[in-house]
Amino acid sequence: MNPASLRWKIAALVTLASSVVAVVVGLLVHQATWQRALDTGETRADMALDQSLAPADRSGVPDDVVPVEELPDALAAQLRPGRRVIWYGVDHRDEPWVWAAQPYGGDGRQAVSVQISMGSELRSLYALDRDMVKAGLLALAGVVPLSVLAAELPNRRLRRMARTARQIADGNLAARTDARGRDEIAEIGAGLDSMAASLQRRLLAEQRFTADVAHDLRTPLMGLVTVVELLEEGEAADLVRGRVRVLRSLVEDLLEVSRLDAGAEVAERVRVPLAEVAEESAARVGVEARVLASGDPVAETDPRRLDRILANLVLNAHRHGAPPVEITVRDHVIEVRDRGPGFPPELLADGPERFRTGAAERGRGHGLGLTIALGQAQVIGAGLTLANATDGAPGAVAVLRLPHRPSG
Repeated sequence: MNPASLRWKIAALVTLASSVVAVVVGLLVHQATWQRALDTGETRADMALDQSLAPADRSGVPDDVVPVEELPDALAAQLRPGRRVIWYGVDHRDEPWVWAAQPYGGDGRQAVSVQISMGSELRSLYALDRDMVKAGLLALAGVVPLSVLAAELPNRRLRRMARTARQIADGNLAARTDARGRDEIAEIGAGLDSMAASLQRRLLAEQRFTADVAHDLRTPLMGLVTVVELLEEGEAADLVRGRVRVLRSLVEDLLEVSRLDAGAEVAERVRVPLAEVAEESAARVGVEARVLASGDPVAETDPRRLDRILANLVLNAHRHGAPPVEITVRDHVIEVRDRGPGFPPELLADGPERFRTGAAERGRGHGLGLTIALGQAQVIGAGLTLANATDGAPGAVAVLRLPHRPSG
């Protein structure tokens, strides 16, 4: 029942158009009927005047001779010698009449005048107007519901396309509108399907590229790791080992992203103490973080994937934010916050993207941490929200909400 719905707008437009047509037709019928009645009255008045003047043609005195001052002023003003005047108006009792008058005598003080009553014609006209109003209201009573029902059909198709568009925005690029017909709505549906198919092809190509690069780099990287371990100790060897570790971490992240893209990840849920996992995750990545827990919260989830999510969030806060990094643990909710410049607007608007770190003040990196955290959150059925602090202090806030009743 949304008044802003297209259905009600169409119904209102149809109602307005029908009302305008009914009013215009009613006015035309009213005017034509009254004009016909008036023409008939004038003809009758003219004939009655001829009958009244007939005795004068036979050298007699005509009937209906009256003083000019007894005639209505508007009629008397039009009288001229030898001129016949037919005039419609009302008398002193507001009764409608048609007068036919002609001057009589040479002094201009008398005239032959006859009157034809128009009261019955006017009452008939009013009755016709009432009937037309009733008929118009009855027609509108039928047109409005029919217009609402007729407008519901295209409105339903548009709502179905809107649902499909939301599914595509949520990541279901296989969703289609299945639009049929040759109208504009079908064209919109066809365009939406074409856009979804194009996005799906590009995303699949990107996923295949990521998987191929990760797998192709894995074999030579393992050989490189082995060779680096054989180097003699020294500053140069340490530098090489550090770069190799970074490269190995990148390849592992790419492999994890490719598995998440392929949908091959399955959660193994057990009861997990959330505060303990948060402390272990921060310690594993070597980030000093303060854990604030309300009680001893426990959730049923996959501990390994939860660790991956928290580790990436904490590492992201450490690299791109500013200390202190705080982890607040509540019932099925874990919040990671830093005191840095916050997430860039484009990341908050579009979500995390691989190989994109946002603004320069957020630091450097490969842009895979938040992508992996979001993918692992989807695997365990959790919701991950990224935002900036709203309490007046600077900082980025990542909130992970674990499901109370895991599905699957």
